[in-house]
Amino acid sequence: MEMKKKNIIIIGAAGRDFHNFNTYFRDNEEFNVVAFTAAQIPDIDGRKYPAELAGKLYPSGIPIFAEEDLVKLIKEKNVDTCIFAYSDVPYQRVMNISSIVNAAGANFSLLGPKETQIASTKPVIAVGAVRTGCGKSQTSRRVIELLMAQGLKVVAVRHPMPYGDLVAQKVQRFATVEDLKKHKCTIEEMEEYEPHVVRGNVIYAGVDYEAILREAEKEADVVLWDGGNNDFAFYKPDLMITVVDPHRPGNELSYYPGETTLRLADVVVINKMDSAAPESIQIVRESIEKVNPTAIVIDAASPLTVHNPELIRGKRVLVVEDGPTLTHGEMKLGAGTVAARKFGAKELVDPRPFVVGKLAETFKIYPNIGTLMPAMGYGDQQIRDLETSINNTDCDSVVIATPIDLNRLIKINKPSTKVDYELQEIGSPDLKGVICDFIKKHNLTKKEGCSCCS
Repeated sequence: MEMKKKNIIIIGAAGRDFHNFNTYFRDNEEFNVVAFTAAQIPDIDGRKYPAELAGKLYPSGIPIFAEEDLVKLIKEKNVDTCIFAYSDVPYQRVMNISSIVNAAGANFSLLGPKETQIASTKPVIAVGAVRTGCGKSQTSRRVIELLMAQGLKVVAVRHPMPYGDLVAQKVQRFATVEDLKKHKCTIEEMEEYEPHVVRGNVIYAGVDYEAILREAEKEADVVLWDGGNNDFAFYKPDLMITVVDPHRPGNELSYYPGETTLRLADVVVINKMDSAAPESIQIVRESIEKVNPTAIVIDAASPLTVHNPELIRGKRVLVVEDGPTLTHGEMKLGAGTVAARKFGAKELVDPRPFVVGKLAETFKIYPNIGTLMPAMGYGDQQIRDLETSINNTDCDSVVIATPIDLNRLIKINKPSTKVDYELQEIGSPDLKGVICDFIKKHNLTKKEGCSCCS
């Protein structure tokens, strides 16, 4: 007697959901994935996970619906289990969705590292965080700089952001700024990829992360997993570094799967200590001690560099921050805000009366953004709406605190200044020592004459 396949819906946001499918469900005869649902990212529902990526069991591909349709889909498609597969979600919301799924008659499940992590033939360092906007990117850059200083070839692999043609995005390699144009990157993608390529290292991303890994291994001494949101790594790490944020104390134990990344960490970096309250830093320290007392804890800051501070001092400024950090990251204070206060802005102008189109929709979905402009750019229309919204805003100047300079992408009709930030460790232990230990452990060839590990 042939065993009946179990019907599955994967609840996602165009990232972890596709990875879970590829690693666990794609060629698994026990299951029939009837649908994906989409949330967090605009305009990704209504597509299909294409047959070219879905494998021989899904010759027509798999439809992607809005998460609002979940109950209807469970009933119409006789679904047995829903797999929750996206990140940076408060525990309350995770269990709300579980209750919705259970009340509709289906099981609710989460897949962990054992079922989804891929082993590499090269040493892997993974950088994750407990929330979006903790400072993973500058931590990744610091790790890469330390490895490159040893003469090692580092290839970064970034958590997925496949918002376009999924077949074309199966494996993406970025080595130059021109590659960003070739792959038609969104603002969110450019913010993550550009800082790597301008420093001279290659970064991969895409949809099929085993295929990506096999390509990356061909040119790497070390693979650096650069995580997204607060997700745990897609690759089995030899060293796991997790970044925590004292601007959101307590979140490290109340968001999924951020607490997982904290518990998995070999090294925990407490970032932004230069701008956080001492009592908030202490809460984060106590959380680390509670759930991962054996981790190495590194104190760090993210000092700012402002290109033209005279455009802030005494001015009414519009602060533009990284989009995802303000939306599902729920940050109320970013590098631009810190810079505006530090350099004596007269006022932070509220952009909400001036926003249009998809930017107006963003503020409706995330009403707690407040007096900041999120640099949203998931598509051409959203980028145009961002340009119009900035230019509409009644302010003296614009403070751009995104990882890339928006002036390259849009025409801003008023003076603007860029805010940069890098990771800076405070005291000891530090990442230099951690990376030297990693190099020794894995017998990686050092650059001739380098004294780092001597």
